[in-house]
Amino acid sequence: MATFDDSPPDAGYSVADAVAALLRRVHALHRRLTAAALGDQDRPSVDAAVVRLANSVIRPLAEAVRALSSAEISEEHEPEIETTDPLGVLRGEVVWRIAMDATRLRARPGVPMEVAEAAAALQDLAFKFAPADEALGRIARLREFQAALSLSIQSLADGPYLVTNVEHLNNWLGETRVSLPQMALCRCGQSALKPLCDGSHARVGFTDAKDPNRVADRRDSYVGQQVTVLDNRGLCQHSGFCTDRLSTVFHSGADPFVTPSGGRMDEIIRAVRDCPSGALSFAIDGREARDQVDWHATREPAIEVSKDGPYRVVGRIPLLDHDGADELRNQDASREHYALCRCGHSQNKPFCSGMHYYVQFRDPVAASDHQPTLFEWCGGLPALTRMTRIFYEKYVPQDPLLAPLFSQMSADHPQRVAMWLGEVFGGPRAYSSAYGGYPRMLSQHVGKGLTEERRARWVAMITQSAQDAGLPSDAEFRSAFGAYIEWGSRLALENSQPGARPPEHMPMPHWDWNTGAGPPGSRMSAIRPVTPEVEEPFVLPGPDETISFGEHIKGLFRPVDRNSMKFAFDLWSVDDVRKHAPAILKRLGAGSMPCDGAWPPDKVKVFERWLNTGMRA
Repeated sequence: MATFDDSPPDAGYSVADAVAALLRRVHALHRRLTAAALGDQDRPSVDAAVVRLANSVIRPLAEAVRALSSAEISEEHEPEIETTDPLGVLRGEVVWRIAMDATRLRARPGVPMEVAEAAAALQDLAFKFAPADEALGRIARLREFQAALSLSIQSLADGPYLVTNVEHLNNWLGETRVSLPQMALCRCGQSALKPLCDGSHARVGFTDAKDPNRVADRRDSYVGQQVTVLDNRGLCQHSGFCTDRLSTVFHSGADPFVTPSGGRMDEIIRAVRDCPSGALSFAIDGREARDQVDWHATREPAIEVSKDGPYRVVGRIPLLDHDGADELRNQDASREHYALCRCGHSQNKPFCSGMHYYVQFRDPVAASDHQPTLFEWCGGLPALTRMTRIFYEKYVPQDPLLAPLFSQMSADHPQRVAMWLGEVFGGPRAYSSAYGGYPRMLSQHVGKGLTEERRARWVAMITQSAQDAGLPSDAEFRSAFGAYIEWGSRLALENSQPGARPPEHMPMPHWDWNTGAGPPGSRMSAIRPVTPEVEEPFVLPGPDETISFGEHIKGLFRPVDRNSMKFAFDLWSVDDVRKHAPAILKRLGAGSMPCDGAWPPDKVKVFERWLNTGMRA
């Protein structure tokens, strides 16, 4: 049982009184959690919450109170929170109401930004400890409270980045993690909760001062035959996107750094556009094409947490200093995209200067027994998108066989193909969620009348694009990658032929280090002869007959059904079918299993009876 003052801290209060009232409530919560008797199972979660409250909520709120008033913080009138169930308090209404009130207070004008830091930690705790069916609803409610606040990233003095209303926070593989309306992202490099701040900056004495010996803020021009490259070394984060991918133009450690006549114009423009720091730009006929450099006119605001490196920000997210003014930037820096330090050692804070490489900054590593998926190993969605862009931007237009085939493709076609490959290789279900999975991909090939010559050219060029994009070249990855490219392209060739009848409900293929296409006959061919199918007669079990897997269910699944699903589970295994029975029934009812035609209703009802009567072996 927990009791608490549930009135909003801003109700009729001045800002100073509202912050002090919120602090008293958090003090009460912290004290009770600290004093509670804990079992061994509960202790890690409760202890972590207690530390988080002290370092990321109480500390910044106390700083805010001191900034607003010289009065000492009093604990005399702290509300009482009585509990014998600390985890229940964390999961229940107490933390959630405090998080809501902190968020409402953060949205008030004139509130110190330390309140936003505290609100970020409280939002995170309220989300992490929320019942599973309430978590996303809580985020939506918090977004309502912050709806009037502008999208921004603000650097707290000697503290974290306060990220407001940015809905896309991605890891280096392009996977999206849950983004809270208010976040505090670590920039001292010491947080144990990376990328979130845990208050370590206060413990280690982090400073956000710029290094007086940093690289000078100077823009250089390099004139070439078709294009002039503009570069500000003082803003570079040394990602290597230019030097590693177009070494005939960009020269690491050499002078001159850029020789624009050493590459094709389209390749130079691609490299400039891909620069994550915004240090590069280009000019044509002496006129800078900044609008073309910042070409992502519709790119959604997002933050990528790069691997062992900076935050890469895109989508014109305003960057503010501690006082809420526009952050001072280097000469002619991009405002559409920029890179922020998160190792704590940049010479040009808050912008990354590449020091993460020299101080050997590292993110937490996966467990030693973790086997990466093909998606992880190749570099995720960014790497696959880089490959498909090279393929469709560089190789396809110059090829007489493929150019006509793709001349009317949609502008986002490279991104769609990358999402498909990412899902096939074990990444998130991005393609299925956005476009509908296998049926969508099938629709892109049916009736196209592809030829073996075109297929072979496609394979050769996508393989070369993988090389150009820097995908891993180890034998194991290239074996798996090549196997899928061959298998998938031959399937597309078959499905595209006149009169082909490809099954419409095949599941998404999934490729891993051990997966092949399966033995011959494991799928329904699109060009199989049209012959009457003879099935074994099926005798319906009587209404009172006990249905068992061995006698009634296993025989419903043909060898081809079993082989087509073996990548996921075995339809002839009672344990596998029991485990996936609800999902199987759903697909049977929708007519998407088996892949070449729906079961008749009487068979579906037999399976449903088996599921509902205990799934007897």
